[in-house]
Amino acid sequence: MATATTSGLETLRVDLVGSLLRPARLKSVFARHLKGEAAEQDLRQAQDEAILEAITTMEGRGLPVVTDGEFRRLHFMESFGEVAGIANWKGRGPQILKVLEGEDDSGEQAHHKAGDPVLAGRKPVTERLRLVKNRPLEEYQYAQSLTGTPVKVTLIDVDRIYQGYDYEASRAIYPSPDEFVNDVIAIERQIISDLTRARCRYVQIDAPGFTRYVDAKSLEAMRAYGEDPQANLRRFIAADNAVIEGFPGVTFGLHVCRGNRQSMWHREGAYDPIAEALFNGLQHQRLLLEYDTERAGGFEPLRFVPKDKMVVLGIITTKTGQLETVDQLKRRIDEAARYLPLEQLAVSPQCGFASSLPGNLLTEDEQWRKLDVMMETARQVWG
Repeated sequence: MATATTSGLETLRVDLVGSLLRPARLKSVFARHLKGEAAEQDLRQAQDEAILEAITTMEGRGLPVVTDGEFRRLHFMESFGEVAGIANWKGRGPQILKVLEGEDDSGEQAHHKAGDPVLAGRKPVTERLRLVKNRPLEEYQYAQSLTGTPVKVTLIDVDRIYQGYDYEASRAIYPSPDEFVNDVIAIERQIISDLTRARCRYVQIDAPGFTRYVDAKSLEAMRAYGEDPQANLRRFIAADNAVIEGFPGVTFGLHVCRGNRQSMWHREGAYDPIAEALFNGLQHQRLLLEYDTERAGGFEPLRFVPKDKMVVLGIITTKTGQLETVDQLKRRIDEAARYLPLEQLAVSPQCGFASSLPGNLLTEDEQWRKLDVMMETARQVWG
């Protein structure tokens, strides 16, 4: 496997999408904090301890890149949570608290089709967007202080932020959607610029929104809202490229999935309709693609991936505790290698293990065993 050096990060044969299951004690402190029964300092201490334990566990398993598990976030989109102008987009705390306390059973059945919580209610902005605090920078600085292994940081992509934005109700602040998009790009670049100065060398962009361009109901909803899906696709490929332009020495990954909250999913559809535009258009060195179920289709679209990109095959599911075998994973890698050379392939879980605080429907032990199988598979396939 490639070594975890700055020059080798783009060719790592294993990867993590980002989030890990929160330990029970951390969930408990989070719940008390949401109810006003635990101080910010108590929550910070619990997070610090959980992150140290997680990184130590990842290092012990030989992972060449680690994350902080997103243990400081209520949900994966909070990388953009400290931005003025979108304060009224928050408010997930009460819903997450209901789940933690067993009052919400929306996550009880794995693989259940769920509505999209972002698209359910677009919100207007309240002022021009402005970065108040660089939360990903703070996350990175603490995690990297614990280890000599490179720490990867995850950021939400422009498209996903745009999906939660009611531009008709925001025209007094942003006369056109493009002005909003440009400000999102500028803030994302500010976050990354600070990260690079802190010597972060691997940034992953979470881009679940790209699967709405292959999902029939999502396409219908877009058109009903007066949007042109193809124009949107071109706009956000360009926007994601603008976010990462001009940061030499940094490896950028981009992750695509179909929904992951509490083992549920939001969209379905193969990559075929967007593969040529997406895989050739994006400038990210690593494409982390969900491939754990038939909802993602086959590997044929990988033939459109350029020679200078790595595809990280998300063939290990995070939605259930059922453990994949090395032989199963090797067979799937062999199938993918029919369309893309083996040297351009890597392996990972299909998504994070906990896109939001409650997490997916498996145990921590099952989570770690899946990563062990991933590491062994990579050793057998790539050496």
